[in-house]
Amino acid sequence: MLADTRRIGTETCSTFYFIQSWVDNRHFMDLRPSANPVLVYTAAAFDTMLAHLWARKLVALDTESDSLFSYYPKVCLIQISTYTDPAAAPGAVTDYLVDPLRFNEIDALGALLASADCQVVMHAAENDILQLQREYGFRFNAIFDTQLAARILGWERAGLAVILEEKFGVVSDKRMQRTNWGKRPLTPEQIAYAQMDTHYLPALAALQSEELHARDRWEEAQEAFAQLAALDYQTRPTNHRSFWSMKETRAVPLDQTGVLEALWLWREQEAQSQDRPPFKIVNNQVLVQLAQTQPRTPAELAAVRGLGSTELRRYGAALLKAIEEGKRRPLPDLPEPHLRPEQFLERSALAQYDALRRWRAQVAEARGVAPDIVLTNDVLLEIVKRQPHTVGDLRRIDAIGPWKARTYGPEIIKLLHR
Repeated sequence: MLADTRRIGTETCSTFYFIQSWVDNRHFMDLRPSANPVLVYTAAAFDTMLAHLWARKLVALDTESDSLFSYYPKVCLIQISTYTDPAAAPGAVTDYLVDPLRFNEIDALGALLASADCQVVMHAAENDILQLQREYGFRFNAIFDTQLAARILGWERAGLAVILEEKFGVVSDKRMQRTNWGKRPLTPEQIAYAQMDTHYLPALAALQSEELHARDRWEEAQEAFAQLAALDYQTRPTNHRSFWSMKETRAVPLDQTGVLEALWLWREQEAQSQDRPPFKIVNNQVLVQLAQTQPRTPAELAAVRGLGSTELRRYGAALLKAIEEGKRRPLPDLPEPHLRPEQFLERSALAQYDALRRWRAQVAEARGVAPDIVLTNDVLLEIVKRQPHTVGDLRRIDAIGPWKARTYGPEIIKLLHR
């Protein structure tokens, strides 16, 4: 369900408690945290937080995981911010850090996040949505993604750290981007960094809401947010891990992909057994070098750049074995997403695809946005495959909602059937 546009308008709205003066640059410094975040790791603290969130019906949300330290990443911290008391202190925000490693009975949060009455503000929401689905079964309804909003508005840079610095004068501690969130106790630096991830999101969403309305891009954004809310990790193509998903695979000739696949499968098994991320076993660049050079002896293996003495001692024999097995494997089929369009489209369809890409580039330039904000390559390919004859036909493509069909549909149909 889309958020009610009447609730987030160009003046004052009940969801963001938006007050124009708080979007004035002169007042941004007033938004700095006035207190440390509330650490939530008991049932009593969780219940108190939940009651506050239900009263405000606004949840700025982020998560931290241990994906850089584990093969099976888990949510290690949930950051939440909401307005403290908009009547008494406009703009004041209370920040919570929920610690699921110490208190994991958080199912009741799911009902709030799924409520159509609760606005959930996130930045780059996709990964958080999918991970919270996998671990807790959480579903979402009214989402506002500040990164997606920035891209729809054509902001030059859409990373949270850059936006916080440009809009609020806040400089993030970049060291915390690679910290181990699975270790306890959390350090003061981790706590401060985590608090910043959500503290400014309500104000940022209010600012972006104002600009989206002013530039007549609100409906477009709501359509994009609704698609985010509908994500289902069980149907995501990224659910299937494959060596084809490594960008480095493109450097490997097709006749060497059997060896690369064997090496990749070995690394997956090793990473699983150690519960470590695959790149900490052997990195992608080394796998590609091994597939390309195919060493046969320990001496040849030692000449491969990027393999240290520790890796050679631990994995040398297994790597040589995987290379030999890979030579005997049937060459894997190249999946369609990794084929170039000219490799699977007929000539007429390829001409349509190229025409659509040229049209998209013109639209994106005119609107001041990246081409994928107009339509992604995958959607263009789906259009060419389905050959819609009407705007109604176009609407049957999942990624094309009412706004995009109405705005772009007539021109797309004209291009396809001219």
